[in-house]
Amino acid sequence: MEDKSLKQEKIVSMFDKIASTYDVTNRVLSMGIDKSWRKKGCDKTFELLDRSEDLTVLDVACGTGDMLQWWRDRGEASGVGIKRFIGVDPSEGMLKIAKEKVDYADFIVAKAQQMPIDNNSVDILSISYGIRNVVDLQEAINEFYRVLKPGGMVVILEFTKREEMGVKGKIVDLYMHRVLPTLGGIVSRNYEAYRYLPDSIEEFLTTVMLQEELCSAGFELQYTKSFSMGISTLLIARK
Repeated sequence: MEDKSLKQEKIVSMFDKIASTYDVTNRVLSMGIDKSWRKKGCDKTFELLDRSEDLTVLDVACGTGDMLQWWRDRGEASGVGIKRFIGVDPSEGMLKIAKEKVDYADFIVAKAQQMPIDNNSVDILSISYGIRNVVDLQEAINEFYRVLKPGGMVVILEFTKREEMGVKGKIVDLYMHRVLPTLGGIVSRNYEAYRYLPDSIEEFLTTVMLQEELCSAGFELQYTKSFSMGISTLLIARK
C-alpha cells in the first residue's frame, strides 16, 4: 500500500504541473455549469449564517482562486461584509496563478490537514472539488472544525461517488470515464491528470458517507443538494 504522505505529494505535484491550464480546462469540461454550483453554495451559506458583518472566509484547496472570487462577488451582491479572505493550498503552482487573479486575499502554502490558522477564527470555510484529494480526510475535517468559530459554516462542493448507477448514472459514467479524460488531456496536455479525476471519484465517499464524516467531527448538517444528474454535490454544515 502506498504511503499516505507520498501519495499526497504526488497529487500536489500533479496540480503543480497543470496549474497554467487549470482554469480554461475546467471551463471547457464543465461547460461553465460549475459557476451556478458555486453561486448556489455562496448564496445558501450567507442565507444560513447568523452573521453578516466583519466575516473571515477561508477557502481550502483554493487552487487558482476561483471560489474566493465567488465569495467576494456574491458577498457584495448579498450585502454581506467580508473583512478578510484567505486561500490555502499545498500547490505553489496553483497559488502563483491565484495571486495574479485575486489581489485582495492572503495566501498560505499548506495542507488541509495542518493549517497555520488560529482556533475559532473563521466564519466560513469552503473547499471546492478538493476534499477528495486530501489523503487524511478525517484529519482535515477535524482541522476545519478547529479553525471555525462556533456557528461557523463549512461548505463543501465535490464530485461524490454514486450509490446507485441507473440510466442517468451510466450517462454520467460515460462522460467522466471516456469524454472527460480525453478532452481534459487535450486541453491541458496532461492526460494522466484528467485520468486521475474519475479514478479519484470512484475511490472517494458517497454523499451519505461524507455527511457521516462531518457529523462524527461535531458538525450539524444544514443543507445538501445534488446538481446535474448527481455529478456534483453541495454540503453545508454548522459548527
